[in-house]
Amino acid sequence: YLEELSRIDTVVLDKTGTLTLGIPAVTAVRAINDAIENDVLQTAAIAEQHSEHPLGEAIVRCAHERNLPLHEYSQLRYSPGKGIVCEESSTRIFVGTRALFEENGVPVPADALSEVDGGNGAGKTVVLVGRDRRVLGAVTLADQLRTEAKQAVNDLKAQGYRVILLTGDSSDTAKTIGCELGVDESIGDLLPEQKVEKIRELLHAGRKVAMVGDGVNDAPALAEATVGIAMGQGADVALETADVTLMTSDLSRLVEVLAISKRCYRVIMFNFWGTIGVDTAGIVLAFFGMLAPIIAALIHVGSELAFILNSARLFRQPPPGP
Repeated sequence: YLEELSRIDTVVLDKTGTLTLGIPAVTAVRAINDAIENDVLQTAAIAEQHSEHPLGEAIVRCAHERNLPLHEYSQLRYSPGKGIVCEESSTRIFVGTRALFEENGVPVPADALSEVDGGNGAGKTVVLVGRDRRVLGAVTLADQLRTEAKQAVNDLKAQGYRVILLTGDSSDTAKTIGCELGVDESIGDLLPEQKVEKIRELLHAGRKVAMVGDGVNDAPALAEATVGIAMGQGADVALETADVTLMTSDLSRLVEVLAISKRCYRVIMFNFWGTIGVDTAGIVLAFFGMLAPIIAALIHVGSELAFILNSARLFRQPPPGP
């Protein structure tokens, strides 16, 4: 995939765990409909207690910090990009987005929607929590941007790449994060299959796309892109699906990988056409009797040595990026 990487012109980035540290924390728990704050958090944690999603893990951590007991559930249904539905003691629990509640026929009151809109506008993630046909409240979470994220985006744009942010978070959150980082385009409210559709649109437009992600939701898009790149600390399914895996989750390494691929490809092409040129010239000269065998051997060995030394230059060049 080294040559494919050298042809990339568009870099698509996921948000959670890619541009952010992937260690969100609960910043607020809002109870509505006469519910109790701890009941909202406990209900959400019961559904998320075995989740590998960073948001779910953050909710469970917060519940443990408050010493809230978590009971096991009997059934679980994961809706990619929307949330979780589980059954616990003959009660259905919903934890996720507005779309999850609507598709299950659970009405979302206006004060819950205003909580979602307010958090999303501030670049945070708001998860609705409900039991049976009643919304109990909302949990607001915030994730910290990676310190190198803005510089990495700037470096990518400086190298001529188009940088796009795709996320399952709300459009408001996507725009807030996108503006802060300076990406070319930010798109939110995307389900995993919608991320794939966006990748296909870019490919059909003639773009060479590198998709960078770390989560289960990113796996289909990683597989669809020209080159899928997984962050080093990503989910197993993302690591298995990706074509390239970064050894760390440092975004500056992404900039370095793309720059190295271009340098390697230039060296490969120079050596290839250089070899063709030298051999062709030697054949022509030998055909007309203008090249003695010993001279031909020296030229061949000398040119090969020159191309090897040209390749060795890659080891002496400092790594790009910060």
